[in-house]
Amino acid sequence: MADTLRRLTGTSSFSVLQDKIESWHRDYHVISCDQNLNRCCELIELTAKIQGQLFAILNLTAAEGGHYAGVDTLKTRLLPWLGTCFSMSRPSVTDDTSLQLIQDSVEKDRKIRNLSASHESDMQMMETQLSSTRLQLDSVRAELIGAQNELDETKSKSAATRLATADEILQLKADLRSAHEQVEIYQRNLNALHDYERQIRLLRDEVSYLSTEKAMLKERLVRSRSPSPLPRHSRSRSRSRSRSRSSSPVRNESPTRAKLTNSSRHARLVSRFSDLYAVERLEAQTLLRCYIADLEMVQKIIFIAVVESFRTAKLAYRQFRMRVRKTLSISHFGPESLEDARLDYIVRNLDLYDVQASVNDVISAMNVNPRISFPPEVNFGLISNLMRETCKVAFAMQTLDPPLDLAFASDGELYNDNRYRHSYDSEFTAPLVMYHVWPALVEGNIVIVKGEAVTRRGAPWSRSRSRSRSSSPVRSRSLSPTRSLAFNSKRTLSPDRLTASRL
Repeated sequence: MADTLRRLTGTSSFSVLQDKIESWHRDYHVISCDQNLNRCCELIELTAKIQGQLFAILNLTAAEGGHYAGVDTLKTRLLPWLGTCFSMSRPSVTDDTSLQLIQDSVEKDRKIRNLSASHESDMQMMETQLSSTRLQLDSVRAELIGAQNELDETKSKSAATRLATADEILQLKADLRSAHEQVEIYQRNLNALHDYERQIRLLRDEVSYLSTEKAMLKERLVRSRSPSPLPRHSRSRSRSRSRSRSSSPVRNESPTRAKLTNSSRHARLVSRFSDLYAVERLEAQTLLRCYIADLEMVQKIIFIAVVESFRTAKLAYRQFRMRVRKTLSISHFGPESLEDARLDYIVRNLDLYDVQASVNDVISAMNVNPRISFPPEVNFGLISNLMRETCKVAFAMQTLDPPLDLAFASDGELYNDNRYRHSYDSEFTAPLVMYHVWPALVEGNIVIVKGEAVTRRGAPWSRSRSRSRSSSPVRSRSLSPTRSLAFNSKRTLSPDRLTASRL
């Protein structure tokens, strides 16, 4: 018994068990579940071994005391403990084997402690390296922040420089635009100056012509008042000669102001008609697009407004010409004919034309036109500026010799490349005109300014096209084409086509 107790004391089994429990307690939350179970089983095995050795010592101690020694102790302490259903079989290994196993376990624990110590030293070294790396990273990060700040400053400086350059460019563009505007103003002033000089030359020629006529009339008046020494038949012959001379076509040889300025007025009015297409038409289209989303309807409204303005202006010109003829026929005298005097008077007094009345007539005609529609909250007075300027141009074009007029146009007609040009959204291979965007300006049969038309496949074919061709609206311009077209097409055209023929 003493030897067994000495070996048990030498192996320090309880201290090893305590160290293992403490080590397991430290590593419990670090190691895995299987490792925890293995350590628990190891502790159970070690405890069982120690208990086996203790039971062996208990047996030897009880044998040394005799048959009745320690009976009370066993009854009061061991048997109650065994009554708790705890039993422990004697190990199948010998005491020496158990002690060897304990020593192996102690050796393994020592190795584990050494490994953990080396692991801790390695961890401390790695933490030291990590801290140094973090310091280096902080320094690199500080350098990066400094570089970013420098980059931001450079960007701000470059942005400020770019803004200053952009401002300078905008200022230069504004200066260039103002310079172009001034050049255009100077060009217009120069053109106006050339027109004024041309008018001054024409007026000087007219003054010289009138001075010559005045001298001739004075000379005739002096001759008619002075007594003639000739015989009666000679005087009658001279009177007949003077009458024949006075009735000779002198007045036809002397051009009036209207004839002298016909070419310049022709060029100015043609240019003004092109400006109507480029400026006033686009302004009217912009205004109408605010209320009408359909671009086709907007272009139709503008086209019909221009055509109606020409028709109304021509009617107003005929009425104005009749009033002037009636007024001048009472008190007219002079070298020029009554027609020339009437035309010259109209050219000199174009400002007497009542443009607003014509605009009102155009609006009234468009209100009853079935081909177009307009929102109820506004009226056609929205594009009155286009109507007014078109009426002025159309009225002035009637004073030319020959007058300028719009070409006859109707939806569904064959596309004429000499008279129109395609719009950007046209089908260029389509032979028929879907609708017109801008009318063509003609002088007799000659096209002065091309119009614009939209050609698409599936455009409605006008059945009365052949009949309207036979009426030859462009050739019969001198014979009031509006009335002849209305008369020739009343029998065969529907109300829509009748409106188109009047246009």
